[in-house]
Amino acid sequence: MIDQQGKTDVLIARLKEALPIEANITPPLAKLLAKQTPEIPDTAKCNVTSVFYTGDMGGIICGLDIGGPNTETPHLVSITHLTFHRRVPLSREIEAYQRHRSKKLKQQQDRGY
Repeated sequence: MIDQQGKTDVLIARLKEALPIEANITPPLAKLLAKQTPEIPDTAKCNVTSVFYTGDMGGIICGLDIGGPNTETPHLVSITHLTFHRRVPLSREIEAYQRHRSKKLKQQQDRGY
């Protein structure tokens, strides 16, 4: 298993209570978004407006308001492709989840899964 189910369930519940949450888009994600949807403004910040769990294989997915609240193109990304300022509620818990998930994914990759 990649995620710790109990901890992940608690984090998702707490994230849902804290929505919307300000997030920063990582440079690789910003580049990909600019390529896929050139009509959206070039931005490094957004708000997480929804979260859901896609199971152990997909992890926590965040719905983003890139392009403003009236955006026509939904953007769903893994929470591991976002960063959060320290002043954001739950930033430490999010970072711990991201580190744990990235570590487990790397271990699986190294084993050839």
